[in-house]
Amino acid sequence: MKHYSCEKWQQYVKDELNEHQREELESHLYTCDQCLEVYLQAVTANETSLPTLPNNKDFTNGVMEMVPVTNPNVSKVEIDLMVPDTVNNMKPLFQRVGFHYLLAAAATLLLMFTGAFQSLASYAGALEKPIIQEKKPSVTEGVINKTFAWMDSLEKKEANKK
Repeated sequence: MKHYSCEKWQQYVKDELNEHQREELESHLYTCDQCLEVYLQAVTANETSLPTLPNNKDFTNGVMEMVPVTNPNVSKVEIDLMVPDTVNNMKPLFQRVGFHYLLAAAATLLLMFTGAFQSLASYAGALEKPIIQEKKPSVTEGVINKTFAWMDSLEKKEANKK
């Protein structure tokens, strides 16, 4: 397997290669763990050359102010109720994970205090007990058994007469 040098990966990271070479290197990354490690080192080495933002929060707020509200069904009150989930993501309160945990805990306590879990447990226990039922003979088996019993009684009567 052909491995690529660190310089080649740095050229890839800096976008100094033509399209054909880029595709060749990208397809190689899917199959070679050794080159993947070299690629990650090249990304880390060139990470310091990237520009940094002086104040991330002000930048995010400025961008969000420039974004128009495209959904006419969202009111100003709903926008004010949105709580920042991360710096770049705003979610309404009912879409947050903590809200769902609280809702699940409340439902669990409600079901515990009403006895729903207890009745469910007793129902499951009743299902686990084996149900023993006697097998009822079919009509044909009953007729055959009665016929044999009648024939045996006839044979006994014949034997008693002799």
